[in-house]
Amino acid sequence: MPQRTVRLSYVAHSMFLLQTEGGFNLVTDYNGHLGPTVFRPDAVTMNRAHSSHWSDNVDGIEHVLRGWSEQFGIAADHYLDLGEILIRNVTTDIRSWGTVEEDGNSIFVFETAGLCIAHLGHLHHEPTDAQYAALGRIDVLMVPVDGGYTMELPTMIRVVQRLRSSIVVPMHWFGPANLETFLGGMSSSFAVTRPGVSEMLLSRETLPSQPTVVVLEPQPLSD
Repeated sequence: MPQRTVRLSYVAHSMFLLQTEGGFNLVTDYNGHLGPTVFRPDAVTMNRAHSSHWSDNVDGIEHVLRGWSEQFGIAADHYLDLGEILIRNVTTDIRSWGTVEEDGNSIFVFETAGLCIAHLGHLHHEPTDAQYAALGRIDVLMVPVDGGYTMELPTMIRVVQRLRSSIVVPMHWFGPANLETFLGGMSSSFAVTRPGVSEMLLSRETLPSQPTVVVLEPQPLSD
């Protein structure tokens, strides 16, 4: 890869593969089903709102970062500096069997190649001002657009517009209608591109001048 770049590949559902220039591989919202491959990433992040966002199948994975804590009343707190990538999290609440589970979700932020890349996870509510402040400036944002399992689309669009990242990548579609509704709601303030591919190279130098929604097509990994 060119210097100071990171490759972002949409694998499936809410799983993305991030690959750094130095060869570090990380998968977001890892659920154990990457496709017909023996590939194992160096690190995975997870969220537990649904079983499609986590897995116990982690043999051979060095860094497993769960977005929740098993200790009641204590939020997961990750700040892992691996040199070429720093991984941190900001917790949010989730709905759980009719109740609210505090800090059950994590928005993971990956700092690498001079970029801040964030994955909203299974976000169930608009972040508070303190949570927005903890996130900071996000250059590339992965956002769930299902419109119900996470948040209704008008609220999710408001979150994305407030963060105003240079690149926004939709995920967690549950059908093309949800994706099209999200794109329609974003088109007044963001450019929209559909390159028809599953991956893109990111660098600070090539961030678009206008905030842009980039639709990547999910593609499972294969050997």
